[in-house]
Amino acid sequence: LILAVLVVAMVLTGTAVAQEGEPLRIGLLTDLSGALTIYGVELENGFKLGLLYAAGIDPTEYDSLDAALADVVVAGRPVEVFVRDNASNADTASSQARELIEQEGVEILVGAPSSGVMTGVQQVALDSDVLVFATPAASPVITGANFNVNTFRVCRNTFQDFLAFAPYATAEIGTNFVILAIDNDFGRGSAAAAQATLGSAGISFPGEPIYAPLDTTDFTPYLQQVLNSGADGFLPIWAGDGSVTLFQQIAELGVQDQLAVVAAFNSNDIVAFSDPSTIGNISWIVYHYSFPQNEINDWLVEKHRAIFNDVPDLFTECAFATAQAIVAAVEASGGETLPSDLIPQLEGLVFEGPKGTYAIRPSDHQALVPMYIAQLANLDDPDFNFYTLLAEVPLYQIIPPVLLPEAILADRLALDEEFNAMIAAMGEE
Repeated sequence: LILAVLVVAMVLTGTAVAQEGEPLRIGLLTDLSGALTIYGVELENGFKLGLLYAAGIDPTEYDSLDAALADVVVAGRPVEVFVRDNASNADTASSQARELIEQEGVEILVGAPSSGVMTGVQQVALDSDVLVFATPAASPVITGANFNVNTFRVCRNTFQDFLAFAPYATAEIGTNFVILAIDNDFGRGSAAAAQATLGSAGISFPGEPIYAPLDTTDFTPYLQQVLNSGADGFLPIWAGDGSVTLFQQIAELGVQDQLAVVAAFNSNDIVAFSDPSTIGNISWIVYHYSFPQNEINDWLVEKHRAIFNDVPDLFTECAFATAQAIVAAVEASGGETLPSDLIPQLEGLVFEGPKGTYAIRPSDHQALVPMYIAQLANLDDPDFNFYTLLAEVPLYQIIPPVLLPEAILADRLALDEEFNAMIAAMGEE
């Protein structure tokens, strides 16, 4: 019996030592050729820089970004990142996720720009018993009706957008809004979030949201419905390169002359194509490299400029912060990556990232993050410094609702007691 125990102990010890040196494989699901390519590039660049920062590696000391990444070690395990382009196709992404897990041995999934892609990948991750980090897909459904315990999101969801902006909307614009949104998971989820959040702030909606397909190139019939709505505020909810076409046609039809156009500020290259009539507009923005004043954001901006000859953009930040959270959790688990090992490390995790303080809510795995209110000052700054910052809205002022299915809501809410007290204390400091 003693001999048997010794043999088992030796085997277990050998396994632990082998695990320590085994590569930690991460699958990055992105869009590098579809409608959301601009966000896909931000995702990949931000995530890789976040890994380097968390590992204490300066990429400018290497001949290439890949060479720097080859030196990333987490909990004694060298990290390998497998990038897959799904072109925002949900079936492609789900197939790629399964292939990464089953053939490449990927232990953690990250991505993607498309919310519709992510709802499918969530199920793949659950079936395969790996964690998935929704980055930067923003539909509230991901951490709401479609939630499962293997899903985390360090990025914001669109409830946080509208919660941040609601006080400005009612004070500066009006109380009667019409919505035009993409006819997909992101658009419908975001429209519902806008109605709930802005509605509770006193804004009414004269009719149901107007939906248009993602591949729309002629927005005229939809914008005519907007003009005929009788609203005094217009909220377009769009994403990707199609935003340029939409806002060009908004200007061409003179929509802004009849209604106040209220839209999230987008990635720099998209905003640069805006009509000059939008200068002076006030809205929310997820991130702009010039806003946060902290050492981590300074590092991100400096290294991003050096490596990519460009500034970080809209979703570079939350991809970076996602990498930080993954490294922190894997380090805390001693290199173990099963959900049973990582979930306890991630639920309630509070850390400092490019925007300041991030806090992952235990119940729905949705991060609370700061947001920004800005005014568009110009469209031609060579360094994309387009904005005047009006307000940084701290995370404790924009707490999105927990939207979990009724069957699990009560049990999951019980996990938030200490977390909620901590967040409330932040607001009292």
